[in-house]
Amino acid sequence: MSRRPTARPDGRRSGRLRRTLLAGLVAAAVVMPVSAAASPNVPAPAPAVLGEGAALPDRFAANLANLSEAARTAEKAGRTGRAAKLRAMEAGGGARFLVFDGRGKGRAIEVFGDLESADRVAVLVPGSDTTLDTYQRFRAGAVALDQRLRAEHPRSAVVAWLGYDTPGTVSPAVLTTGRADEAAAELGSFLPRLARMAAPQARLSLLCHSYGSVVCARTATGSEVTDMALFGSPGTGADSAAQLPTRARVWAGRGGADWISGVPHVSVGGIGFGTDPVDPAFGALPFAAGSGGHSDYLKPGTESLNSLAGIVLGASPAARTGSSPAAPLALSALAVPEVSHARA
Repeated sequence: MSRRPTARPDGRRSGRLRRTLLAGLVAAAVVMPVSAAASPNVPAPAPAVLGEGAALPDRFAANLANLSEAARTAEKAGRTGRAAKLRAMEAGGGARFLVFDGRGKGRAIEVFGDLESADRVAVLVPGSDTTLDTYQRFRAGAVALDQRLRAEHPRSAVVAWLGYDTPGTVSPAVLTTGRADEAAAELGSFLPRLARMAAPQARLSLLCHSYGSVVCARTATGSEVTDMALFGSPGTGADSAAQLPTRARVWAGRGGADWISGVPHVSVGGIGFGTDPVDPAFGALPFAAGSGGHSDYLKPGTESLNSLAGIVLGASPAARTGSSPAAPLALSALAVPEVSHARA
């Protein structure tokens, strides 16, 4: 008796096709071109080496000197574009960096506000294609948040954490959690050190944009982190907020014109990031993010900036009149308990 031909080869081809199409869909939704490309081969000095107990003024001075030397090195190598961007980062000699490394795409951790007296500290974690060459757009958001926070609560500070090699906008890494896992280890070790630099018992909040939300969601945090806000997120790689390695309150918001809403919220073969964080099923606390686009969350005067500032300052959520359980929550000025986000 003849055997029926198996459909397995076609099934394999079909599965491969589905995965290929999925990768293309995610890439089309997540990968957005930017105007400035990274400069991975620009020469630069090794970063300044400081002891764990170095005073903040000494740390700032050493990193600013290293930044100036990196600008001179880039200029001598004929990389005038990178040199100009580094000089802009110096901010006329007033920039304060906890970390600066001008090699390759670069790393930088910059402080805004008086960190030593701050009892509310926001840590901004950026998404893909944030490098020294695109740093000014990241800095602009940090400045806007710093101004918004200190207008209401002077003992606030913002830390712009470009502490990892962000994936390129056109790369396989932007579609997986691999780069985020590496970054999460760096961020997780940095946060307790940052808490020791701030005022005693300071509250730290992680504000995580786009691919940065994948990083934050994979970062194990201690009690110093009270809140984690995910915005413009393609997903986290987790099915629910309860699965994240943190006891912090987890928030999620998305602007009305953010193209990230078109990302397929699935994960197949390690590609994609799964459940949408603004989906009620994920279990995050929703916050009002206004009508802006993917790059608008930290723009001055926006509803999203006000909401994120409220999260950092400890404002409590109060549902809008007539809103459904799944609708975004507005932030009132009332204090909230230290822990309100349940964990399974």
